[in-house]
Amino acid sequence: MLDCAPLVTAVERLADRFRALPQSRLRGVAEAGLDLARELSCAAQRLELPDREPLLMPDDGVYALGDQIAVAGHDLLAALAGHPGRHDVLDQALRSVAKVEELL
Repeated sequence: MLDCAPLVTAVERLADRFRALPQSRLRGVAEAGLDLARELSCAAQRLELPDREPLLMPDDGVYALGDQIAVAGHDLLAALAGHPGRHDVLDQALRSVAKVEELL
């Protein structure tokens, strides 16, 4: 069984940080935030629908990034609940979140 608590904490913390960033700083890290949201979303889709090409999360603007990261992270957590042996996906998600967090 996977312990997803570290991912829950990391995703929520990062999403909150994106929501609190001033516009000047947000613009500098927007690409990394969107890339992360898309990565998490695609990972969830690959687990849930392995025979289908993942849909790409849209770019809804810099002010939506915190919410997009949170939604994509929670989607991945839900998908991982149905695939308890996928430590590789969990570990990659944690590394990706940490990498973006370092940019802030």
